[in-house]
Amino acid sequence: MWLKLRLYLIMAVLFSIVYGLVVVAVNLMGLSGLNNLYFYGILASAMMFIQYMIGPKMVEWSMGVHYVSEQEQPALHRMVTELARDAGIPKPRVGIARIPIPNAFAFGRWASDGRVCVTEGIMNLLTEKELRAVLGHEISHLKHKDVVVITMISVIPMICWYLAWNQLFSGGRDRGNNILIGIVAFVVYLITNLLVLYVSRIREYYADEGSVRLGNQPHYLASALYKLVYGSARVSKDSIKKVEGMKAFFATDPSRAGSEIRELSQIDLDGSGTIDMNELMALQTKPIKVKTTDKIMEILSTHPNMLKRIQRLSSLQGMSAY
Repeated sequence: MWLKLRLYLIMAVLFSIVYGLVVVAVNLMGLSGLNNLYFYGILASAMMFIQYMIGPKMVEWSMGVHYVSEQEQPALHRMVTELARDAGIPKPRVGIARIPIPNAFAFGRWASDGRVCVTEGIMNLLTEKELRAVLGHEISHLKHKDVVVITMISVIPMICWYLAWNQLFSGGRDRGNNILIGIVAFVVYLITNLLVLYVSRIREYYADEGSVRLGNQPHYLASALYKLVYGSARVSKDSIKKVEGMKAFFATDPSRAGSEIRELSQIDLDGSGTIDMNELMALQTKPIKVKTTDKIMEILSTHPNMLKRIQRLSSLQGMSAY
C-alpha cells in the first residue's frame, strides 16, 4: 500500500510542478508565451501518444520477439495462464525474444493488449519456480498498468525540455525574461526527469511485491534476480548495447550486472549461485554494504539497486495474496 501511495504522491508532485511552471511562465510571458506553452505541450503529448501507440511494434522489432503457441511452449503458457487468472487480468500473449541476455519483460497498450516475453537466455537458466516468480513480476506490471503510468508522466520532462530550449535560444524584447524562464524550465526538466526515474524504480519494487502476492515465494524471486544478474554479467557488451534503449522494460538492468554481481556475493553465503530462504531471511537483520558510486548510479537508473531490492524481498515473507 505504501508503494502505491508513493507512486500517486510522486505523480501529484510532478503535475503540481508543471502547473507551477505554467503559472510562472504565463505571468512572465503573457498571452504569446501561453500560446508557446500550449504548442510545446501539444507537441510533446502528440509525440508521446505516437510512441505509446507504435511502442509495442518497436519493442517486438528491437527484441526479436516471436510469439509462441501452447503447443510450442506448454509450461510457459500454463504459468502465464495461472498467474493472469490469479491477477484478474486477461491472459497476455506469450513470446520469446531472440536475444542472449537472460531476462523477461512485459508491454502493451492496455489490459487486453498485454504481452509477456522471456528471452532465449533465460529459458535454461532458471528453475520452474524461479521462472514463475519472474513471470509473476511481469504480470504484475500489466496488472498495475505501469506502461500507462510511465507514458503519462514521461511527457512532463519532455514539455519542460522543449520550453527550456525555446526560451534559452529565442530572441525578442523580453530576452531577460526568456532566459530566466528557460533556466527555470531546464532545472525543472532535470528534477522531473529524476522523479520519473524514481517512479520507474518504485514500479519495480511494486511488481516484486505483486509477484509475491500471486503466490511466489520471495526467495525464488530473489534467486531468479541473482541468476539474471549473474547471467547478464557473462553476456558480451555488444549484445547489451543492442538493447540499451529497451532495458527499462527488463526485470533487471543488464548494463549494471558487472557491478551488481560483486555486491550480491555478500548474500550468497554458500557460493551455490542461488539464494535460499535462509540466506534471504538473514538479510532482515544483516546490514548490507552499498558503495557511494552505486547509490549515485541508482538515482540515475530505471531499476533499484539489486542488493537493496533483494533485501526488501526478505520483508515480504508470509505476505497475503491479492
